[in-house]
Amino acid sequence: MRIMSEEKQTKKLSIISFSGDFDKLTAVFTLATGAAAVGYEVNLFFTFWGLDAIKIKQGRSPVGKGFLPKVFGLMMGGLKAAPVSRLNFWGISPKIFRFLMKKNNVATLEELVDAAKELGINFYACEMAMHILGIGKSDLIPEVKEILGVASFLKLSEGGQTLFI
Repeated sequence: MRIMSEEKQTKKLSIISFSGDFDKLTAVFTLATGAAAVGYEVNLFFTFWGLDAIKIKQGRSPVGKGFLPKVFGLMMGGLKAAPVSRLNFWGISPKIFRFLMKKNNVATLEELVDAAKELGINFYACEMAMHILGIGKSDLIPEVKEILGVASFLKLSEGGQTLFI
């Protein structure tokens, strides 16, 4: 016979966002908002190119301290310039996807990010990646709850499902 705990277990989803690609970021925010909408605690951990999605300055701008981080900032460009991981067609594909999303009444990447903020999803940034890329907390959107190392994020994610996108 199995005895059930009277305490309700919190459902938890933690997603590590490593990519700055349009389609992968769309997957991150679709899964995150879907899980939050049905009562999950959701933790997003942005590292390396994933950090581009949570920078205050969207578009190609020299963000970061030092020459190379500024070059990376100019090359990446945030949500509005995020390339598609395959068949990007010189930057046209994200525009086509946005058009198709709107045409089919599907939330765009930007709308998903706004929904994540409204749903109270926890945003975290990777301390090591920020250090390497010369990014400070002041370069990130105010919804970033904390700058964490990997060990701290793993502890925070404990007891739930963790995805790497």
